Parts: sequence; structure tokens; C-alpha cells
Amino acid sequence: MQVTPVPLTAEDFKITLTELRTLMEYRKKEAVKKIKELYGDTSEICRRLRTSPSTGISSAELDIRRSVFGINFIPPKKPLTFLQLVWEALQDTTLCILEIAAVISLGLSFYDPPGGSFRKCHSDDFSDEEEEGEADWIEGFAILLSVMCVVLVTAFNDWSKEKQFRGLQSRIESEQKFSVIRNGAMTQVLVTELVVGDIAHIKYGDLLPADGLLLQGHDLKIDESALTGESDHVKKSLIKDPMLLSGTHVMEGSGKMVITAVGVNSQTGIILTLLGAGEEDNEDTITPKKTQDPEKTKDEEKPEKAKKPAHHKKEKSVLQAKLTRLAVQIGQAGLAMAIVTVLVLIASFAIQTFWIDKRVWTVQCTPIYIQYIVQFFIIGVTILVVAVPEGLPLAVTISLAYSVKKMMKDNNLVRHLDACETMGNATAICSDKTGTLTMNRMTVVQIFIGGTHYKMVPEPELIHLTVLDYLLKGISVNCAYTSKILPPEKKGGLPCQIGNKTECALLGLLLELYLNYEAVRKEIPEDSLYKVYTFNSDRKSMSTILKNKNNSFQLFSKGASEILLQKCSRLLNAAGKPAPFSKKDRENVIKNVIAPMASEGLRTICLAFRDFPVGFDQTDSVWDDEDVIINDLTCIAIVGIEDPVRPEVPEAIKKCQNAGIVVRMVTGDNIDTARAIAAKCGIIRPGETFVCLEGSEFNKQIRGADGKIKQELIDKIWPTLCVLARSSPSDKYNLVAGIINSDATGQRQVVAVTGDGTNDGPALKKADVGFAMGIAGTDVAKEASDIILTDDNFSSIVKAVMWGRNVYDSISKFLQFQLTVNVVAVIVAFTGAFVTQNSPLKAVQMLWVNLIMDTFASLALATEKPTEDLLKRKPYGRNKPLISRTMMKNILFHAVYQLVIVFTLVFAGERIFDIENGRIAPLEAPPSQHYTIIFNTFVMMQICNEVNARKIHGERNVFSGIFTNTIFCCIVLGTLIVQIIIVQFGGIPFSCAKLTLEQWLWCIFFGVGTLLWGQVITSIPNEYLRCLREVGDALPPTEDCEEEEDCEDNTEIDYGEQELRRSQILWCRSLKRIRVQCRVVRAFRASLYSDVQSVANSKHCSTEKKLRA
Repeated sequence: MQVTPVPLTAEDFKITLTELRTLMEYRKKEAVKKIKELYGDTSEICRRLRTSPSTGISSAELDIRRSVFGINFIPPKKPLTFLQLVWEALQDTTLCILEIAAVISLGLSFYDPPGGSFRKCHSDDFSDEEEEGEADWIEGFAILLSVMCVVLVTAFNDWSKEKQFRGLQSRIESEQKFSVIRNGAMTQVLVTELVVGDIAHIKYGDLLPADGLLLQGHDLKIDESALTGESDHVKKSLIKDPMLLSGTHVMEGSGKMVITAVGVNSQTGIILTLLGAGEEDNEDTITPKKTQDPEKTKDEEKPEKAKKPAHHKKEKSVLQAKLTRLAVQIGQAGLAMAIVTVLVLIASFAIQTFWIDKRVWTVQCTPIYIQYIVQFFIIGVTILVVAVPEGLPLAVTISLAYSVKKMMKDNNLVRHLDACETMGNATAICSDKTGTLTMNRMTVVQIFIGGTHYKMVPEPELIHLTVLDYLLKGISVNCAYTSKILPPEKKGGLPCQIGNKTECALLGLLLELYLNYEAVRKEIPEDSLYKVYTFNSDRKSMSTILKNKNNSFQLFSKGASEILLQKCSRLLNAAGKPAPFSKKDRENVIKNVIAPMASEGLRTICLAFRDFPVGFDQTDSVWDDEDVIINDLTCIAIVGIEDPVRPEVPEAIKKCQNAGIVVRMVTGDNIDTARAIAAKCGIIRPGETFVCLEGSEFNKQIRGADGKIKQELIDKIWPTLCVLARSSPSDKYNLVAGIINSDATGQRQVVAVTGDGTNDGPALKKADVGFAMGIAGTDVAKEASDIILTDDNFSSIVKAVMWGRNVYDSISKFLQFQLTVNVVAVIVAFTGAFVTQNSPLKAVQMLWVNLIMDTFASLALATEKPTEDLLKRKPYGRNKPLISRTMMKNILFHAVYQLVIVFTLVFAGERIFDIENGRIAPLEAPPSQHYTIIFNTFVMMQICNEVNARKIHGERNVFSGIFTNTIFCCIVLGTLIVQIIIVQFGGIPFSCAKLTLEQWLWCIFFGVGTLLWGQVITSIPNEYLRCLREVGDALPPTEDCEEEEDCEDNTEIDYGEQELRRSQILWCRSLKRIRVQCRVVRAFRASLYSDVQSVANSKHCSTEKKLRA
């Protein structure tokens, strides 16, 4: 049936959207029955949809089809507005306390007590404070203004992050394409451009983007667990179950379908709309939408649970765990110091007023006493605010956003943000061979045919015509019809290989022999193939059965040479006649043909056929027994396919090894081929102890007498294992799980895995970082991955390691700077409150230092570019302290220098500069130069210490590469300019008095002294400072769930939530800012995290599941 050229109208479609939606709700035999009752068969549905199974639809019909049946798009959740983000930021408990205290202070500043005065209520030391209340409101107002600055910065930060995530989501969606027939030709279109009536080709590994009806299928099996909860793969056929649902995965086989529902009208779209999940967009996980059936029962869930290892859970981000732990520890210390400060100030005030001065609490004095208590409270909260690392979330987010953006240019599309920094801690990489280590440009370079081993492709005259006929027919029909060779895009270039590269190599062999495979395919179209056993990792072969005109059958098979050769009992000889092929002959071929090919790094493929007599198909079930069907074959040829190693791979692997990362090859290829390629890549090196195993042997060695996998047996193998050949996906999974769960090296290994196949999904999910191939990878593999390699190149993984380590170092640099500021500011405020009942650094000044300096510093230090030096050290590992001894040395010694300078200026500054003593000045007096010099010197020291913080490993040259970071230079200059404005023009709101040029030079001199002092600190060997304790050195042990059944669903251990549970401090638990501080706890969500709750809330897992359903 040809597609009509006449423009379509809505009336031309003889089936409605409602009818299609209703039809797609039926399943299996009920669906077959309904189709037969209403329409007769699927061909009638195609006719009513005005589409042709062979030529598809016309491109001119797309608009009318979209208007009638809808578009293939589910609207995402509308992003939060900026005002909503501001409101969210205002919910922060710490800021709320500050706001309330500031409002009370502001209100009391305008309160004039009737019939009383401050002198009657307190001693002269404090009485002048409120005598002249003209400017009393300024402090409260300035605090509120500073809080608003904090809120606006936080809201803008969240808004920017949301924008970044949506940009990445769009990038992922724009790369999802699907094969359809339009205008009679196969073409690839974006999944969002699919329309009802499209004829789509589906194949192994596809994630179905729309609902449809099967038109033709070959060994098609679908994983429908995401929609129906059915854990077993569902076999699809025209007579048993033709219904194909969006969001399900093609696990095996291939076929063709007509699309019947898209977008919100598809089964996935309907469920998402009912749940509101179409608008649920996990803010921290950039991944194509997945659906869960709300009707899934516990019984249906059990098979899935059984597949998960209950005793080992995937731990979340290394950095996340350490940051959360550190944040809680800092928060505890800050809270303790703040409480002690407030209590001491109140006690001191009460003793002075009611005991020493013998005053009586009167009604008139109550507002005045409350105002004093509020001021003490503000000092305490200010200390708490300064102690808590407010800039940490911004540093983490900026560093991640910057890295993710740059990694895109390095061919790493990051789907889960935790993978970005986890990759920096990787200790092992389990890599595929084909396409990752090699170029995936395959060519047949050797062939064993007609009993002769040719070292290069022979002229066709040297091969018997009968053998050539079998070779032509066997390759033409037993390769996917989507695989083909096109002419070069440029004159003199290489032919374009479309589809499976191994099949393209075989088709290329036919062209070299001047054989026309296209003519054979026209004679035997794809829909005339009787049965196809598609390739999968278990078979390691593909077979196609043809039905001849005389009702006899012919099978053609291709696959792994040593496996398929075992099933051959005959061999085509030079005369084109089948000759007996004994076990001895087989061993000779393996020894003299396959082994030499493999030793040269060639992939060996065996081509074979079998003839079946008339009447062999008396029962349909006869074709289901593969062991019987794919047996007693006749070998046509064995080809050696070359896939050259990528030229940049050996150097990239060498960099990994120098960086302390062990690279292992996990491949489905022959062990000799794998070993040869591993040697070329540098994975195995002369003089080193290494082991190369086949998957079957590995599987035997890791199992005990009871047949169960034993961790102690895996521990004996994996440290020296370099190559795992002929491996199945389960072998890869067992290896990855074994390395991750191992304690053989004394520390938890961090494992990265590459994968491209559907069955690689479990290993990709189990790994700390899963890399999917952007070109050769299936949709299922991409969905299971954390990072997509857009160029399928191993060297891009090395770039990911560099960026991951750079993220870790950026956060460490910021922490070194931040904690130095915090230690000094808290001690100055704490000491000042005790000694002078007033802090040398005012609340507004401390908020300026805490907010603006931290915000600028996070932006400056989080945007450092990675260098090759990052690959010259070993991974930090999960147990490495977040704050190393070198960093602790820098923090403490710089804090000592700054405290000495600040306290010298506090207690002797008036004599050094011959100015008025700020310590004894009445608090209502104008700001003094004395305390302004202290504030200005403190800020100058922070600006210079920001330069020191660029190096955290004891490097002397802190200026190295400084001008390559334009942002850093601009921020340091900008901070200096703003500080000048504050000091010279800030006046009463910032408690600043104008300084002279000489005073400015002294402030700058003290600041530059920080750089000189840094050189002295670098000279102190760490061995002399063993007393310094490293912070964040060990992660807390995993807490057992109280309800083990619920815990089996938790696939991740959230150390952050666990630590919050461990600490019994209520403010830590309720504080959104603590959670925001470690925004990494939220920014590092993995895709599965939307389905589980934190370990801290494990008691309520069951309730939460019901609520979500």
C-alpha cells in the first residue's frame, strides 16, 4: 500500500484517539482477541491510521497527526519562580533566629520606657548605650539587610542550579533518537518528533519511547517491570502479545511496530499524569523519565528484591559523606560556643546588675533588660552564623556546575552529579574493549575459507563459486538489515559503516570480494525471514532461518569462532563440498587458525549454515529448542576482524596507572585476542604479575563447594586480574561487586565501569560510576549509567578522573580558606564578648565577611581548571581525611598569625597608631578608627589568604597558574574595591570610620604578611606535627536497619543522613541550612534515590512507599 500524496485531514483517520487509548490498555491474549474483534488484524489498524508497514508515513503529514493524536512529549514540572526560591531560603532556621532577634532589637530601639531611664536600670558602663537612640535602629536594620543578601544569594544559587539541570536534561533528550520509516526510507528522528502512525524499527537495547502494536518480530523479549511490575521478560509475538508499551526495554530480539499512542496518551504518560509524576522532576538527577506502576503489589516486588544483594548497598558520594560529617562537627562546635557565649554574657550582666549594683527588676526596666538579652542573643547567633560554613553549598554547587559544563566539552555527559567527584576517587576501571579501547572501525583482514588460511583477503577467483554463494547469502541475511556500508562522505575517504560494526566488517568483506549484498536483501526482504535468533551475550551468536520455495529450510549462523565451531560437523572444502569435520580437525583449526589470529589481536568470527528437509516444521515448538536447531552445522569460513587500538589509549592508560588507578579489560572476545589488545594498550606490562581469565573459569573460581559466590575467593583473584575474556554480563557484575565489597586492600575500592549493552545495566548500576557508550550504547545502558561518553573513547574517562579530582581539590581549597576565616572570626567574637562585652568585629561586619567573602571565595576557588599534576598522585580513597594534615597545618598556623595581629591591634592598636582607644569608647559614639583598622586588616588578611588557599598539597608557588583563572583575579580585585568602599563610605551602618593612606598601607602590609607567613608554614615538615589530628578521616560504619525487609529496598547508604541521625542535636536535624550546606547531599542524588528514603528514616520506609503510591 502506497502512502497517498493527497494532504490528509482529521476526517481521513478512521480510528480515534480514544479508541487507541482504550485498545492499548488490553494485555496479551485479551489484546489479540480485542484487535481481532474490532479490526481484524494490525494491518487494518495501519490502514485506518493511513500508514504503510513498508513505506511508513509522509513527512508532510506530521503536523496533522500531531494535532489529531498529540505530540510525544510529557510536560515537565514548572520550575520554581525566583520568589518561591526566596521563600524557601527564608525557611532556614538559623536565618529565622537572626531575623526574629533583629526585629526585636529594631522594635525595642524605638521603645521609650515611661517613667524610667537606662541609668536607673543598669550601671553607667552600659547606660550610655541607649541614652541617645538616634542610631540604635541601624544595627537591627543592617542585620535584616544582610539576611536578605544571604537569602537572595541562596535563591539565585538555586535558580542557577535549576537552570543548569534543565539545560542538561534538554541535552540528554535532544540526543535520544529512534529509527522510523518515512517517505519509504529508514531515518533517525528525535523521540519527541515521533507521531502516531510512524513505523518504527525496534532492536535489542532500545527504550521504547511510545506505545505501539507489533507488526513483525524476531525473538522479541521486553522488560515491562517498570510499568507492570512483572519481573520476567515478556515474549512478544503477533499471535500471543503484540502490545508494546512506552518506557519498557527491549532485552532481546528485534522487530517493527506501528506507533499508536504518544506523550500523555501513552500508557506511561497516563500513569505519570495520574500520579502527577510527569511534573515531578528530581532536581538533582538529570535522567530520562522513568515510571513506576503505582498498582505494583508487594508480591510483584519480591522477585525484584530477590535480585538485589541485601547485605551490600551502594554507598553514595565520597565527598558528600565527608562534607556532611564535617558540617555536623563544625555545627556542633559552633552551637556549643554560641550557647556558652550567650550564657556567660547573660550571667555577667545579671551579676553586675542585680548582685553588685543591688538593682531591683521593675516593670519599667523589663523592656531594657530584654533588649540587653536580645543583643547578647544576636552576638551568640552571629558566632553561630560565622561558625557554620555558609559558603560551602555555593562552593560545591559552583564547582560541580562548572565541572559538568566543562566535562561536556571533554565528551563526558554527566547524568548524576555525584559521579563527577566520585570519579576523582576511582581506584579501578573495568573497561570494555570494542569501541572504548579500540576504534570500532572493523575490517576483515584474514580469512580461513575452503580449507585455506589467507593472511589477507584473497581475490574472488581463488574461492569456489559455491562457497562464495554461501558466504554472500549467509552474511547478507544473517546481519541486521539496518547494518550497511555507504559510500565515503569525502572523496578518497573510508566507506561509512552504519549499524553494528562487526556486521559492517562482514558486509565490507563481501564488497571486497565484489559480491552484492543489497541484491540478496531485495530478493529476500526482512519481513520474509522465517525466524531469527538474535545475538545476545548468552548465545554469543546470531542465526537466521529461511524458508525455501520447496518448503525446506536453511539456517545461517555467525558467532564466536571457538563456540560455533564446536557445533560444526562439516566444513566446506576448496571444491565447495561439505567435508567431514572431526574433533581433531577442529583442534587443528583452533590451534593453527584461530589462535594465531587472536594472538594478533583479531576478533574471530565463524560463519556456518545448515539445511533442514521439507516437513521439519511439523510443530511450531520445534524451533524453540536452540540446542537442537543450532547444531550439526557446516562451517563456511572463519574471519579475523581487526579493530585497531585507538592511538591515544596507551598514553591514557599509562596516566591512569600513574594516578594509582588499575585498568582492567572486560570483554566478550576470545582470551587470546583480549590478551593481545591488552598488551598493545599497556594494561598488561612485561615483568608484572597478572592474570587473564575467561568468564567460565572466573565463574568457577569464585564459587565455593555449595555453588555460591564467596567473597574470600574473589579476593584471591581480582587484585592480579587484568583481563576477563568471553565474559557474560553476570561475570562483569560479579567482578564489580566483588571488588567493591572487598576489604583485601584495607580500604573500600571505588570502581568505574564501562558498558554498552542492555545486560550491562546491573554492573553499571552497581559500580560507583557507570560509563555508557554514547554511540554504541543502548538506551538501557545509558539509563543505568552515571556518565555518557559521547565519543565512546577511553581517553575521555581519564578527563573525567581529572575533573573529579579537581572538584575534590576545589572543595578542599575552599574549606581551607573558609575554616581559617571561621576560626579567627569566632575566636575574636568569643574573646571580645568575654573581655569587653562587645565584639571587635560587629555583627554586620561579620555577616559581610561571612557572606560576601565566602560567596566570592567559593566562586573563585571552585573554578580552578584541572592540570596534569592531578594525575601524578594516588586517589584520596574513601577513608582519606577531607582535611589533611597539611591543610590542618595551614588552617591553624594562619589562624595563629591572624589572631596575633588582630589581638595586638585590639589591645595595643591605639598606641601603635596614636589614635583614640576604641575599647573604652561609648557604644553610642561614632565608629572609631581603632576598630575600623582591625576590621580592615582582618579583611586584607583574608584576601591574601585566599591566594594561599589555592594550594593544598604544600606547594610553595601559590601564584602558579593564577592568571589562567580570570574569575579568581576579578573576584580578588572586586573584593578589594568593595572593601575600600565599605571602609571609606560605609559609616555607621558598617561601623567604619575613614582611614588615612598610612593606615591603609599598614592594613595591606599585615595582609601581605599572610603570604610571607605561608612560606614559613610550608617549610615546617608534617612529620613534626603528628599531634595535629586530621578531620573527617573515617566514615561512620553502616548502621543496620531496624526493619531488614524495608532496608532491602535501599540501594544507597546516605552517610549524611546517617550522621544527622547519630547527632542528637535538634537544631542540626531541623536546620535546612545544614542540609543546604552540604547541598551535595541533595545535589548528589542518584536516579534510584527517588525510590528510597535515607537510612535515617528507615523506620518509615513502608509508610513512605504507600504515600508515594
